[in-house]
Amino acid sequence: MKTNEIKDLLKFIDSTNLTSVKLDLEGIKLEVSKTNSQVEYKYAEKSEATDFNYQEEISAEREVEVHDDEKTSFVVAPLIGTFYASPSPQDENFVKIGDIVEIGDTLCILEAMKLMNEITSEVRGEVIDILVKNEDLVEYDQPLFKIKSF
Repeated sequence: MKTNEIKDLLKFIDSTNLTSVKLDLEGIKLEVSKTNSQVEYKYAEKSEATDFNYQEEISAEREVEVHDDEKTSFVVAPLIGTFYASPSPQDENFVKIGDIVEIGDTLCILEAMKLMNEITSEVRGEVIDILVKNEDLVEYDQPLFKIKSF
């Protein structure tokens, strides 16, 4: 891409309602963003391609927070996602208030990036409260269930 072409592109972007543009053409990276009618840009030669093999392991270590009062435990979300109380809309919920759960019982499903993650109980006890509704978006470390341990 020639300097004149870049200047013409910047003028064009400035004349539109676009607030930001990222381009990767012919080995050149160009990022343009507008704030308060001023155009800012970053221009860099394309570096060699790097393959990223990124995998994130979801740890359930923080899944249960135990509180001394009445041996109450909170099952918290180990990731950000959509809460599902049942395996499918036609099926019954995995658990309801008053149910007795064993270690390893499935409590719900959290969907993140089209992956379904079963959340299981780490304690044996009675479900005292379900703190979110079906299809709610939940945050990392958000309490989902309150369980009275036996």
